[in-house]
Amino acid sequence: MNFEIIVGSVLGASEYVADSLEEKLVALGHHVNVHFQPSVDEVDFSNLLIVVTSTHGAGDLPDNIQSFEAALSQQTLPDSRFIVIGLGDSSYDTFCQGAITMEETFKKTGAVCISQPIHIDVLHHPVPEDEALLYLDKVLETL
Repeated sequence: MNFEIIVGSVLGASEYVADSLEEKLVALGHHVNVHFQPSVDEVDFSNLLIVVTSTHGAGDLPDNIQSFEAALSQQTLPDSRFIVIGLGDSSYDTFCQGAITMEETFKKTGAVCISQPIHIDVLHHPVPEDEALLYLDKVLETL
């Protein structure tokens, strides 16, 4: 199976999560493209899409994924499938808003979210890769 990992990151935690997911998927024999500076022109939307993003500022998407989200909102992707892994700090009232925004944008394109998104609270899970890998295992069991 082929995967596209789309990363929204400010301080690097989402990048670490993406690297861990890629490592696991490749070890299982899958092909993976990771997009640290995502562009709709470079993502193969026929592959299973994994969005990994944090939230910045007052509920904003990280700078590196903002233009991707804006371009994505203009797409029609009824044959696309995706999952979302959000990283956040529950002490903020905008906890995982970046992940929520990406989920909503993908759904507006017609893409199908194949598993309930996970919102990882870094206050309780200081190594978010661990939670993300457990989530990935559950998703893979359903494919």
